[in-house]
Amino acid sequence: MTTYRYTVAELRGQLRQLLLSGAAIVLGVAFLIASVSGSGALVDSYSQTAAAEVGPGDIQVTGKAPDGGLDAAAEDRARRTAGVAAVAPRLTGKGGVLAADGRPLDRTAAVSAVAEDPALRWQLLADGRWPAAPGEVLLDTATAHRLDAVVGAEVHLARADGSAATARLVGTLDEQGAPSLAGVPVIGVPAGAVAGYATGVTTDRLDVRVAPDASRTATVEALRATLGTGVRVHTREASVTEATRQSGAMYGVVLIAALSFVLIALAVARMVVGNTFTVVLAQRTRQLALLRCVGADRQQVRRLIRRQGLLLGIGASAAGVLLGVALGALGTAVVGGLDLGPVHLSLMPSPLTCLLAGLFGVLLALLAVRGPAKAAAAVPPIAALGGTPAPAGGAARARAAVWTSALLLAGTALLVAGATIPPPLSLLAVTVGAIASFFGVLRLSHRVLPAVVALLGRPARKFGGTAGRLATQQLRLNPGRTGATGAALLLGVTVMVGAVTALDLTSRSLVPAISARQPGVFSAAATGGGALPAGALGALGAERGLTVTPVRSATVDLDGRPTVVAAVDPSRLDSSTDDVDRARALTEGTALSGLGETGVRRVGGVELRLQAGRSTLPSTLQSGATLLVTPATLDRLAPAAPVTTAWISPAAGDDRPTARRALDRALADHPQVAVTDTAAQADTLGSLLDRLTAVSMALLSFSVAIAGLGVAATLMLSISERSREIGMLRAIGMSREQLRRMLTLEALRLSLAGALVGTALGAAYGWAAARSMTSTVGTVGAPPVLPVLAALGLTVLVGLAAAVLPARRVGRMSVVAAMRAS
Repeated sequence: MTTYRYTVAELRGQLRQLLLSGAAIVLGVAFLIASVSGSGALVDSYSQTAAAEVGPGDIQVTGKAPDGGLDAAAEDRARRTAGVAAVAPRLTGKGGVLAADGRPLDRTAAVSAVAEDPALRWQLLADGRWPAAPGEVLLDTATAHRLDAVVGAEVHLARADGSAATARLVGTLDEQGAPSLAGVPVIGVPAGAVAGYATGVTTDRLDVRVAPDASRTATVEALRATLGTGVRVHTREASVTEATRQSGAMYGVVLIAALSFVLIALAVARMVVGNTFTVVLAQRTRQLALLRCVGADRQQVRRLIRRQGLLLGIGASAAGVLLGVALGALGTAVVGGLDLGPVHLSLMPSPLTCLLAGLFGVLLALLAVRGPAKAAAAVPPIAALGGTPAPAGGAARARAAVWTSALLLAGTALLVAGATIPPPLSLLAVTVGAIASFFGVLRLSHRVLPAVVALLGRPARKFGGTAGRLATQQLRLNPGRTGATGAALLLGVTVMVGAVTALDLTSRSLVPAISARQPGVFSAAATGGGALPAGALGALGAERGLTVTPVRSATVDLDGRPTVVAAVDPSRLDSSTDDVDRARALTEGTALSGLGETGVRRVGGVELRLQAGRSTLPSTLQSGATLLVTPATLDRLAPAAPVTTAWISPAAGDDRPTARRALDRALADHPQVAVTDTAAQADTLGSLLDRLTAVSMALLSFSVAIAGLGVAATLMLSISERSREIGMLRAIGMSREQLRRMLTLEALRLSLAGALVGTALGAAYGWAAARSMTSTVGTVGAPPVLPVLAALGLTVLVGLAAAVLPARRVGRMSVVAAMRAS
C-alpha cells in the first residue's frame, strides 16, 4: 500500500509536466473512437441503402436464375398461399423519356411499377405524391431537372409501340433509394400501366406482406411449398443480409484506411509520451538515485515508473473516451440535418468500441514509458548522485550504425525498384521501402534535425537578435532532445505530405489517361446503328461552341471474315488521345490493328499493310472496329463509307454543361441520334480522389496537432531544466519579452526543421507511390504545391501554438525564484 501511495504522490507531483503527454493520449483515444465509429457508420449506410432497395415487404420471392423472372402463375399461387395478405409484382422494363421536341434524352430508361399497396412500395419518393390514375407518372429527380419539369407539369414518354405519349408528372423519385439504377432515367407508373410504356417487361420479384395474425416463418415455408423449387423465398432480413453481403470487402477497405490514420496518430502520441517521460525522468535522476541508495533495486524503480505511466494512461484514456463519445454525439447531430435519402446514420460509439479504445490508450501509455523506465533504472546510484554515466560502448554504437545503414540502403533499393517495376508488386515494394528508409531516418533524427536547425538559425541570428542566437544554441546543445521532439512532427508531416502527393499525382495521371482513351467528351451515333444523319452532322458542325470529329466506317471482307474498318482525320484528334501519334503517322495503304495483326493483307483489290503492335484506337473511335486507316485508304476500300460516329468536345473556353446544351439544340430535330457522355468515368474518379485527398489532409492534420503537444511538452519541461539559466539571463538584463521570443523561436525552428525534412521525405515517398500505381500511363508532374504549402503552414501554426504556454510560464517567472531553482 505504501508503494502505491508513493506512486500516486509522485505522479501528482509531476502532473504538471505530464499534462500535455496525457492530452496526447486523450486525443489519440478520441480519434480512435471517432474513426472506428465513422467507419462503422459508413458500412451501415451501405446496409441501409440495400435495405431501401429490398423494400418494406415482409417476404421477397425471386427467381433462381440470375436473369430469370417470375411468371403470372407464380404471382397467382403466391396470393392464394395461407398467411399472405398482399402481393405486389416488381415489374420492370425498358422505356424512353422524350424532350419537348420528341427527341429521346438517352438510349433507354428504366420503367418501374409502383405497388398499389402503400406498404409494399420500395421506391423513395422525393417530392409530390404517388401516381394513382392513368397518365400519371414519376421521374427521378435528375431527369426531371434535366427536363426543367416540376410536379404537375406535362412530360413526354415513349410508348411500347414506339409512339409518343404525354403524361402528368405527379412526383419525383430519390435516386438514393435505388443504387442499382443510378445514372439511368427512371419512370415510375402504376403496375397496370407498365406494359403501355415499356418493352421487355419482366417480374423481377414478388414483394409479399404477411397477414398480422400469421407467422412470417410459417408463411415462408408455405410459399416455398406452393411455388416449388424454381424460386427463392426469403424474409426481408435475409434479403437485406444477402444484398449487403458484398459490403464486407468495402468494410475492410474503409476500416483499414481509417485505422491506418488512427495508428499514425497513436504512433505520434506514443513518441510524445515517451519523450516527455524521458525528460521528466532525466530531471528526477538524483531522486531515483536516492531510492537506489536506500535499498530500491532496478526492478522496483522500473515498476514505480510503469505504475505512474499506468495511472496516467487510465486517467487520460477515460478522458479520451468521454471526448470520443462527445464527438460522436456532435457528429450524429450534424449528419442528422443532412439529406441522405434512406440512410439514417448514428456516429455514437458502441460500449465495446469505447472499452477497446480505453484499453488501447492504457497500453499506449505503458509502451511509451517502457523505454524511459528501463533507461532510468539502469543508471547506477553513484553516477546519478554526481558521477558521469559511462557512455555507450563501441559495440553498441557499431550495431546501431549497421542497423541504420541497412534500413536506409534496403529502403532506398526497394523505393527505386517500386518506381521501375510494373504493378502490382511495385506498390508493395514502395510501401516496404518507405517504411524501412523512414525508420532509418528516425534513427538519425538526433543528427539530421539539429543540422537543419543550424541552417535555419543563420537568418535567425541575423534578424532575431539575442533571442534568436540563444534559441539556436539551445537546440544545438541538446541534439538528443531536439531529435526526439522533432521526430513526432517529422512522422506526421511525412505521412501527410506523402499521402497528399500520392493521391494528387495519381489523380493527375489516371484521370487524363482515362480521358485520353476517348477522342472527345461526347459521342453521337444513330440509335439503331448505321449512318449518322447528314442533317444531324451539319447541325452539330453549325454550333460554334462544339468541336466535331466525324468517324467513317465500313464492313469489308478480310481473310474471309467481316471486319469493320474506321477512318478519321488524325489532325482533328486531341494530342492526348491514345496512339494519336501512330494515327498521324499512317500513310495511304497502311492500317493500325486492334488485334495486333501484322503483315500485308488484300481487301478486294487493295493491298493493306498492317503496322506491328496492337492499338486500342480503332475500337475507341468506332464500336466494333478492328482496323484504322486514313480517309484516302477507306475511299479505296469502301468509297461510300458513311459517317457512323461523331466525337464532340467543347470549343476552347466552354465547359461541358454549355456543350451539352449546344448538343441538345443541334439535335432537336434528330430524335434518332443518341448522345453518350464519355467523360463521366474520368470525372467520377477525379471526384473520388479529391475527396480522399481532403479526408487524408483532415485526418493526418490530427497527427500533426498531437505532435505539436509534444513540442509544447518538451519546451515546458526544458523551462524547469533551465530555470537557473533563465534567472541569470533576467539578472543580466534580458527582458521577459525577449525570453518569450526565444521560446517561440525555438518552437518555430524545431517545427520548421521537422516540416522541411518531412516534406522532402513525404514528397519522395508520395511520388514513388504514385509512380508505382501509374507506371503504365506515366506519372504526371511534380508534387502538388498548394497542399505542401498548406502542410508547411499548418506546421508553423502548430509550432507557434506549442510555444504559447511555455512562453507564458517564462514570462511569469521571477528572477529570484529562477535563481533559487535547483
